[in-house]
Amino acid sequence: MINTHLLVSGANYFADDYKINPYYNDSTIDVEKAMREHAAIVECFKKAGIKITQVHPPKDCQDGVYTANWAIVHQGKAIMSRLPEARKAEEPYAKQVLQDLGLQTIDVPENYLFSGQGDCLKCGKYLFAGSGYRSDREAQTFVANTLGLELVQLHTIPQLNADGKPHINPVTNHADSFFYDLDLALSIISDHCIAYCKDAFDAESQAKLESLEGIDKIIVSLEEATEGFACNLVSTGETVIMSNRAPEFQHALEQKGFTCLTPDVTELKKGGGYIRCISLALD
Repeated sequence: MINTHLLVSGANYFADDYKINPYYNDSTIDVEKAMREHAAIVECFKKAGIKITQVHPPKDCQDGVYTANWAIVHQGKAIMSRLPEARKAEEPYAKQVLQDLGLQTIDVPENYLFSGQGDCLKCGKYLFAGSGYRSDREAQTFVANTLGLELVQLHTIPQLNADGKPHINPVTNHADSFFYDLDLALSIISDHCIAYCKDAFDAESQAKLESLEGIDKIIVSLEEATEGFACNLVSTGETVIMSNRAPEFQHALEQKGFTCLTPDVTELKKGGGYIRCISLALD
């Protein structure tokens, strides 16, 4: 099994004060609803047999619910993220939480952005990593070398302005994408199976993914990836906790023998996060 132990926080401070990705808009945030959604997702994790460690979210951090961005964990090591300025207050809190859990915390070299598990997904011997928005290639090379994993470096397509040029987020001052974190475009179903939205990747990355041997691949439509957040899921290798708005993808998983649990998530997605985003794998 994979994802046997997850770290979650809570949606107590979820807000849209800082619109740091394309999904934040002018719609009203219902914090109580977001908290109910979070609790429902956690219940699905437990139903799937996953061990849950839950901590209080960092005070007044609107994105503190998205623990996936705190680090990436492998064999007792936690490589810590370097987040956008709007999320910097989460960093010391996350490090203390992981140290209290007995993990060895490691910092990436200075001056490199790193979005933790949001941009680095483990699959057997591979580390699938997305760069160009919240993570730098140099940081991901460091992560792969430190953890002893084989790097598959990928890049998703940018959000474009009307003039065809990449959109720069006014809060982060970085290029933006509807797939700003890799876990919005690719998911790990088991140690030998991935699912991804082909249209989310540039041509070079598509070729890399298609050429991988020994990995079963499920293709997710652009519509289900963007509208349904289909790829942002958690799988144990047997049970998949996923969007209830991706029927084609769900059918493909069930045809392969996976059990699917589909909590309803509408509020948390307003922050550009979903089921994978609210959980950090500790195994």
